[in-house]
Amino acid sequence: MIMPYLGESTDTVLGQEFLTWLWYQSDTAPGAFSDKDGAPFSVSMEQRIVVEGGEGDAREVASVSGSLSPLREARFGLGTGKKVSRALLHLEKDELTFQLVLRAEDFCLNSMKTPKLDRITYEDDDPDALLLEKFYLIEVCISLLDDLYARFLKLRLSPAWLQEVDDMRQWMTRTE
Repeated sequence: MIMPYLGESTDTVLGQEFLTWLWYQSDTAPGAFSDKDGAPFSVSMEQRIVVEGGEGDAREVASVSGSLSPLREARFGLGTGKKVSRALLHLEKDELTFQLVLRAEDFCLNSMKTPKLDRITYEDDDPDALLLEKFYLIEVCISLLDDLYARFLKLRLSPAWLQEVDDMRQWMTRTE
């Protein structure tokens, strides 16, 4: 049975809202995040953001990148109703720095970079130590993303979301 197209899936809409909210939060309060244990970490979205809006032939996509870009064109796109569909995220916790691209439609992680491991430290240890350390770092990064998404969902499902949307609209339309 062929299902009629009913628009974007709930996952895509939630993913776009999450990334849009995360950009807003990371721009207005980058260090105001904490993990499930209460330990602080920071998030920034910089260098590369894709915003899109519309459907079918009327679909518009704006991709903005630049090493020190203020991403004005992408923010302008948000002001016209577009939502973030892909973004380069930087997560920092303690001495650890992670970088990854997150896609809204399926929460796919691309190009994840974990902190560099020092091979010399692991030369005399267990041969699997380097691999296990890399798995640990990937787990830390995914756990931070889980904490961010849990915070978003808690807010998204609360009455406070309406005020957050108003605050985000003001942020989207402010000029620098």
